Amino acid sequence: MHEGTQFSSAEQQLVYLQALIEAEDHSGLSRALADKESADLARWLESFPANQRHQIWLAVPDSQLGEVLAEVAEDIRTEYMTDMSVADVTEIVKGLDAQEVAEVLDVVEDHLKTEVYESLDEIIRSQVEVLQAYDEDTVGRYMDPETVNVKQGVSLEAVQRFVRIHKLLDDESQEIMVTDKDKRLLGTITLIDLVKQNQDSLVDEFMYKAFTLNDNMKVNDAASVLRARELYFAPVTNAEGVLVGQLNIADIIEITQDDSDMTLKHMSGVSDEEELFSPILQSAKSRGIWLGINLATAFLAAAVIGQFEAVLEQVVALAVLMPVVASMGGIAGSQTLTVVIRGMALGQIAGNNKVWLFNKELWVGLTNGVIWALVVGLISHLWFGDPKISLVISIAILVNMTLANLAGIAIPLMLKKLKIDPALSGAVILTTVTDVAGFLSFLGLATLIILH
Repeated sequence: MHEGTQFSSAEQQLVYLQALIEAEDHSGLSRALADKESADLARWLESFPANQRHQIWLAVPDSQLGEVLAEVAEDIRTEYMTDMSVADVTEIVKGLDAQEVAEVLDVVEDHLKTEVYESLDEIIRSQVEVLQAYDEDTVGRYMDPETVNVKQGVSLEAVQRFVRIHKLLDDESQEIMVTDKDKRLLGTITLIDLVKQNQDSLVDEFMYKAFTLNDNMKVNDAASVLRARELYFAPVTNAEGVLVGQLNIADIIEITQDDSDMTLKHMSGVSDEEELFSPILQSAKSRGIWLGINLATAFLAAAVIGQFEAVLEQVVALAVLMPVVASMGGIAGSQTLTVVIRGMALGQIAGNNKVWLFNKELWVGLTNGVIWALVVGLISHLWFGDPKISLVISIAILVNMTLANLAGIAIPLMLKKLKIDPALSGAVILTTVTDVAGFLSFLGLATLIILH
């Protein structure tokens, strides 16, 4: 990435950085990272194992260290801040806004955090303390505490002059908020109205009641609402209606990305902390827990199979066909589970639409069950030439696919009611249900139809 070097993909950029690191070209690496966005620098840090990542970190411009730390994954931020002195951290957070400072200081020891607070600008310190007072999953923790607000009863001309003198507008400011003397939000005025309306008019004439978010609202719920309403900005108020901050499009994107990453990891049995280049033992530990749970459920399915030794000894074809029944049910259930968990994340499942979804999945399961039962039954007949075996596997496919679809919606709803993340354990429970139901129906029917 020397001056003039062009890349058509992120992969090419990564390969170029790898070549610089392998060649130990530290000056070339520094030039490559100069004048790059902090988000790109953070992404590259996350794209290398620890021993190579350190070379990237050393090449990051000093002026961007704080912004990069605020962007990277928490485990990497912790790695680089663990041994920093108060002076180092104080220098790094200079020039950062309150949200970035709160993000960086979130991983340091309390005594160090206290000392760094004392070096901060009074306004920034106050804003950081406000942010860190909120729970991690609330709107207040993610909001921008710096707002552009004016008092009611002033003219548009006065607002323009005030904004211009103090240089208040930036990329994050979508609207100007109007408050009373106690800073309770009364409404907002758009930048368009601020410019085009009669400058002698009062802000009260053109302000409108804005959609607001409560500061203690769950942040994922807030992001879902704003996406549904296609809003890029929302004022944040407390229970008394006092303006405490604003949630911007950048915050919404970050929340959505974090939520998507967490859901994807949980559905695969991976912990929140594990990243692509996490240490071997950390990754093995985080995955091993769920592998152990999965093993226990596998033995449960094996125990079910063990109850039908007699029929398996007499009809070898059943052992050949058993995986087909479990696999078809597993796929059908996981399709439903994925759609339902996504709907829950977007806030689309509530009240009486759950009944409609149960009915829908019942009929989807029955429809696909009938179609694929006929297909599998035909293949089994051509393979083994035994109509009883074909009948058994056809009925078992129909039963298991229908139950799998119902389980795919029932399990996440049940887990949510128990306050357990459906993405974290839903897949393991679903696999157990489809395996046990599949083997039980298949071998049970075989016992009834073939042995009797």
